[in-house]
Amino acid sequence: MAGGQADLIVVFDASTFVSAALKAKSVHEQALLHALNEPNRLILSQEVEGEYREVILRPKFDHYVSVERRQHILDIAVFAAERVEPNEATRECRDPKDDKYVALGAAGRADVIVSGDAHHLLSMNPWRGIAVLSPRDVLAHADQVIE
Repeated sequence: MAGGQADLIVVFDASTFVSAALKAKSVHEQALLHALNEPNRLILSQEVEGEYREVILRPKFDHYVSVERRQHILDIAVFAAERVEPNEATRECRDPKDDKYVALGAAGRADVIVSGDAHHLLSMNPWRGIAVLSPRDVLAHADQVIE
């Protein structure tokens, strides 16, 4: 623990990442900023980044927040993130589209996967020793080591 804060390796699912970009000062954005602030590290794979890009730039979000803000949040995350490419497929999620997050978490030795998906990812907490938490729970544990 550095500076009283846990050094966390963090994975964000796409819906939680997009929620952070759509609403400034939201719990989702605060959790993302926490993941991006040292000593914490956000990890990204090419597949997860691709999903972030595809979802965040959907025209349906144009009515809520500018493309520029969404692109800016994406750029910050992509620039700051550590690259990790899973070398084995994982097929353990109820929703197969979520397997990419747990595979990234396993490959990157993540401490936490951040999700708002109560039916799929959150119900797996913990998964192979990786905490699967909501953005609110990540912030509640911000000054503790998440086990």
